Amino acid sequence: MKTNLLHFVFLFFIFIFTPYLNAKEINIYSHRQPFLINPFLELFTEETGIKTNVVYSKKGLAQRLKAEGENSPADVILTVDIGRLYIYDDLDLLSPLDSKQLQNNIPNYLRSPDNTWFGLSKRARVIVVHKEKIAEGEITRIEDLADPKWKGKICSRPGSHVYNRGIMASVLAALGEEEAEKWAKAMVANFAKRPQGNDRAQVKAIHEGECELALINNYYYGKLKFSEDPEQRKWAETVRLVFPNQAEGERGAHVNISGGGVAKYSSNKEEAQKLLEFLTSEKAQKLYGEINFEYPANLKIEPGEELQSWGSFREDTLPIIKIAELAPNAQMIIDRVGW
Repeated sequence: MKTNLLHFVFLFFIFIFTPYLNAKEINIYSHRQPFLINPFLELFTEETGIKTNVVYSKKGLAQRLKAEGENSPADVILTVDIGRLYIYDDLDLLSPLDSKQLQNNIPNYLRSPDNTWFGLSKRARVIVVHKEKIAEGEITRIEDLADPKWKGKICSRPGSHVYNRGIMASVLAALGEEEAEKWAKAMVANFAKRPQGNDRAQVKAIHEGECELALINNYYYGKLKFSEDPEQRKWAETVRLVFPNQAEGERGAHVNISGGGVAKYSSNKEEAQKLLEFLTSEKAQKLYGEINFEYPANLKIEPGEELQSWGSFREDTLPIIKIAELAPNAQMIIDRVGW
């Protein structure tokens, strides 16, 4: 009887724990803060049994990966902004993926031509305006920021930040270099003060009466609206979002992406690819909106209720890689006009 019981207990433990003994682990180099990606990784491990380890840094991960070469432990790269993804690709640090799921979930213009990286979420660069001082429809296009009527009424973070370099590249792609520089120069002439602070600071400046409009990434509005700080919630109550360039025949609002790829020398490419596929799935795509007010990169997934309450918009479908390719020229314009 005792022998049978021990045999049963042995088989029970083998049945329960064998999947975990064989479980794979993948290492992630991430530019995204842990609190933003941990909920995704916990769900991924729950669904697949694949464990994840994260190395987080704001800067230097591409250089680290390059230096590590074939000995790098990295399997997956997660980052924000097309410019950073482009650096990994340019340094030949990513592996092309043959994944029908990724190709079906992410449209051509939000992934690399050779499928080395994929957009995972979208953030729109929007005009935020004082809702009492600027009427509905009074400003509708990015180009309108150059109108002299806004002299002394625009606030901005420094133009050299990747978010503003992205919108500058977007305008450059749409207008050409000469007209894009005229636009940037005229917009800078409308600034209420020297460019400073981050996107949140621009909304604060509008609330405090220093200016009436600015450019921000859409998710900052959500962070302020639901902030634990009642003062920041007041900032959000002061403003309204304007998704620019929505009229018929116009290009739509500029969007940038968070994205990811599989490291070239990953020893767990199959598991790494599974993570990217999971991040483009319906469950994960909805989570991007719930956690960080970002829009799904998978066009088959509708934004959540909160995002929809801000208004629907049409996005610019310029291949996002063009924003990275034009970034050096965009930065030169930014420098010349003193943004």
